[in-house]
Amino acid sequence: MGLPESYPLTEVEDLRCYSWPDPDDERICAKLYQMAEAFPGGDLFLAGSHRDTLWEKAYMLVGMENIMLCFFTEPEFVREVLHRIMDFQLGIAEHYIKVGIEFAYLGDDLGTQQGPLLSPKILHEFLVPEYERLFQFYKERDVLIQFHSCGRIEWAIETFMKLGVDVLNPIQATANDLDKVRSLTQGRMALHGGVSTATVMDGPVSRIVQEVRERLWQLGKNGGYFCAPDQSMPFPTPHIDALREAVGEFGRYPLSPPRV
Repeated sequence: MGLPESYPLTEVEDLRCYSWPDPDDERICAKLYQMAEAFPGGDLFLAGSHRDTLWEKAYMLVGMENIMLCFFTEPEFVREVLHRIMDFQLGIAEHYIKVGIEFAYLGDDLGTQQGPLLSPKILHEFLVPEYERLFQFYKERDVLIQFHSCGRIEWAIETFMKLGVDVLNPIQATANDLDKVRSLTQGRMALHGGVSTATVMDGPVSRIVQEVRERLWQLGKNGGYFCAPDQSMPFPTPHIDALREAVGEFGRYPLSPPRV
């Protein structure tokens, strides 16, 4: 992901001379068609990604501390930045539809380990109107949507479901009340993740298998759960293999509760 050393939109005046990327630029969109042509098909989804969909692209352009202030001091500046970002994302979405994607990955990290990174008020006033543009575009074309947000996200779950999220990722085990998340979403939104990255990284294998069994029962006993680590990391091969094998062994219905 982007880790900028400087920010091109630190001042309101910078908007006048900033050259926004063109989603139809061949340097940007041509590879999408090349990758789609090479897609093997079968039982796989053809999926498109909008990495750092809105909020994260905004703070990479403006600067984290600066945009936090601008929500209050220059709200129209922030709205224009967000709107122009979403214009770009919608342009990319047009290309994804042309190549026939069935699944779209969206995401912004909206939570810390303790609670919201942005207040619910800011989320609804600034981000939701722009998210709705992209979500509606995909929903009108029957594309499934997965939304990624690290951290504690219980506070935003109803918003995600109203927007039309089909799958929520990564439901970090150390930051969320997973029982609460499941009770809020059962039958309304699928969950993906939930197995502690620390467990998969540190092991031992027996502990990984036990946590997989716990999560399968806790989050998946009534369906709607993709069991996986709650972050992508360079895991030790025996550890990630153990997770996959445990899902294959214990993740078949009807599920059984884990042994205590």
